[in-house]
Amino acid sequence: MKFIVSSSYLLKQLSAINGVITTNPVVPILENFLFEISDGTLTITASDLQTSMITELEVEAKEDGSIAIPAKILLETLRNLPEQPVTFSIDADTYSIEINSDNGRYKLSGENATDFPKIPTVADGYSVNMSSGVLAQAINSTIYATSNDELRPAMTGVYIKLDETNTTFVATDSHRLIRYRRVDIASDMAHSMIIPRKALTLLKATLPSENTNVNVEFNASNAFFSFNNVKMICRLIDERFPDYENVIPSDNENAMNINKAELLSSLKRIAIYANKTTHQVRLKITGSELMISAEDLDFSNEANERLSCEHDGEDIEIGFNAKFLIEMLTNLDAQEITLKLNAPNRAGIILPVEQDENEDILLLVMPVMLNNYV
Repeated sequence: MKFIVSSSYLLKQLSAINGVITTNPVVPILENFLFEISDGTLTITASDLQTSMITELEVEAKEDGSIAIPAKILLETLRNLPEQPVTFSIDADTYSIEINSDNGRYKLSGENATDFPKIPTVADGYSVNMSSGVLAQAINSTIYATSNDELRPAMTGVYIKLDETNTTFVATDSHRLIRYRRVDIASDMAHSMIIPRKALTLLKATLPSENTNVNVEFNASNAFFSFNNVKMICRLIDERFPDYENVIPSDNENAMNINKAELLSSLKRIAIYANKTTHQVRLKITGSELMISAEDLDFSNEANERLSCEHDGEDIEIGFNAKFLIEMLTNLDAQEITLKLNAPNRAGIILPVEQDENEDILLLVMPVMLNNYV
């Protein structure tokens, strides 16, 4: 088997799917890319059994065939080659691979393509279309709040609930919860699934910068994303997601409006002086004034700042984990935010004052117990 392809174009396609490959895979052959040629089209697959990514490109080839090529050495070779046509010559009997460039020859050993795991296909599935920009926004808005706790696998992914009028994306790690809803994505029938964090991270990195249609197909066990010449297949998390709607308080009438950038900057400064274990900051709202303070008794560090705000409700004092607040505000696209509170031991809700007509985002953060310092 022999084919000719542009070195830079091949490198670009391989780099798009390389993130799937792990350093110590369950099956050694998964350290390879699967190359398959059919009618002049090269299909390249990378997989870790849970997630698979596939890309296609046109090459000069006179015959069909397949081979598994070691990913690391191939990528390093292509990264160090200037843009030029390269010729791959593969011996189907010995699985040896020879790469010829303008002034070089490189030999490496491949593996039998038939040993590469079979990639799932859609059977009796459902589908929905969305733009890459909307999908990227949904992932960016939720993925950081997923849990790392493998004992609670349902929380290690993003829950997606498709409905006839909207689609909701939810992530939680039990300390905070993000609910991102789109009314411009809908399905004929109601469905729900939990997509693993790794798959969404890879998807986010691969989505094109220009707005492109993404076709999402799914069945009971897998989700399939396809756009341009890239496909991603991931195994869904087969767990029951927590009843997140019951966690969101409906009686937080104590509301404070404030400029997000000012609050975020202040939190970043005050957090420097917070305890390095609890990361606790204190928010004290009095009238139209917000005082943010932190103290680390172990090192006698303390700091406080005053900010102006609009406040409707009773004066309140509440503690939050600064790391969570900073991360949530950093990922929230808004100029002004509303912080809705009820009591020092009840969850706080953060909402953008103004939202796009097609989206609805709610951020919930659990309080931390206040230390007894003034």
